[in-house]
Amino acid sequence: MKFNDMVWGVLLMTLGFVVLNDVRTFPAIPGQQYGPNAFPGLLALLLIGCSVPLIIKGWRERAQHPWFETGLWMRAPQQVRNFAVTVGGLVFYVVAAEKLGFLVCGSAILGALFWSLRVRPALIAPIAIISTFVIHAIFYKGLRVPLPWGLVPILY
Repeated sequence: MKFNDMVWGVLLMTLGFVVLNDVRTFPAIPGQQYGPNAFPGLLALLLIGCSVPLIIKGWRERAQHPWFETGLWMRAPQQVRNFAVTVGGLVFYVVAAEKLGFLVCGSAILGALFWSLRVRPALIAPIAIISTFVIHAIFYKGLRVPLPWGLVPILY
C-alpha cells in the first residue's frame, strides 16, 4: 500500500496542530521559564515544518503518483487472509483479554496465525500453547508485566 506524500504531509501536519492545541492546556510551573509544554510544543512545530515539504512534493507529483496505490500483495488471497488474521487477532486480544486472559487469547491468536500460515495441523495446538506459556512466563515473571489471567486461575 502506498500513499502520496501529500496525504502523509497533511496527516503529520494535522497531528502537529493537535499536539500544539493540546499542550496549551498544560499547567505552568511557577518560577520556571519553561513549562511541561515546551518540548512537546517544539516537537509539534518541527513536525509541522517537516510536513510542509512533503505536502509540496506530493502536490507536484500528484499526476505521476495517485493518492493511494494498493500493493501487489493485496492481489494475493493468501496474503490478504494473513493480514486479516493478524489484524483480527489484535482486535480480538484488545476486546477479550480481560475476560478470557492472556493464556487463552494468546493460544487462540497463535493457533489462528499458525493455521493461516499453513503449519501442519498436528503441530498447531501444542506449539501455540507452549509458546504462549513461555511468552507469559517471560513477561509476567521476568519483566513483571501484569498480564490478565481471565478464565485461567493464577498458576504461579
